[in-house]
Amino acid sequence: MAPRNKRRTSRPDAPAPAGLKARLYEPLPKSQVREMFESICVAVILAFFVRTFVVQAFKIPSGSMEPNLLIGDHLLVNKFVAAPTLTKVEDTLLPIEAIHRGDVIVFKHPKMPERDLIKRTIGLPGETIELRERRLYINGKPLNEPYAHFLFKDTADVAPGDVRRNFGPVTVPAGQYFMMGDNRDNSQDSRYWGFLPLEYVKGRALFIYFSFGEGGLSNLVSGVRWSRIFHQIH
Repeated sequence: MAPRNKRRTSRPDAPAPAGLKARLYEPLPKSQVREMFESICVAVILAFFVRTFVVQAFKIPSGSMEPNLLIGDHLLVNKFVAAPTLTKVEDTLLPIEAIHRGDVIVFKHPKMPERDLIKRTIGLPGETIELRERRLYINGKPLNEPYAHFLFKDTADVAPGDVRRNFGPVTVPAGQYFMMGDNRDNSQDSRYWGFLPLEYVKGRALFIYFSFGEGGLSNLVSGVRWSRIFHQIH
């Protein structure tokens, strides 16, 4: 009588080979496309954070700050200046700076908020500003302005009723500032559109990181004003 074949049964509790067990728990390798996508996302988030809360680029669009800032200058703006805070902890930990007289500030146009301007801080809250024969007075005392520039060398070339020659006196309200361009005869500033509310301030100009002269990008090499790069703004 032929022997019966025995049915082979696997042992349910037999351990898996060590190599197989290790492979089962290995994480799936990321594809290069996924890694690239994640890197781009992180870079975009960081760039958004820096632009929103730390620094922002700004380009000089007009000659209102000449000769100190020229058309084609590209600036970095410190957005921690006058930044709003919610708690005293933020005031302590974050490098928030107050606005001082002489600071060059980038801000939203009070009459056209979609447009950015750059001017110098002249009057602080509570101060009285007056322009007499093109000379600035703060609370009745003349202000020394080595940065001021005039297209008309002779005061008599400007009409007496022109705000470029005589203006005020006016008192700066609380929470607002009186701003003027360094190029006094070619600047639309607080003499024309009034005071700057604090909440319209974007930041203080730090330094020029690049500068293009005449021709701009079309004259990329010879048009670069190399001597102005990394020039600190005062």
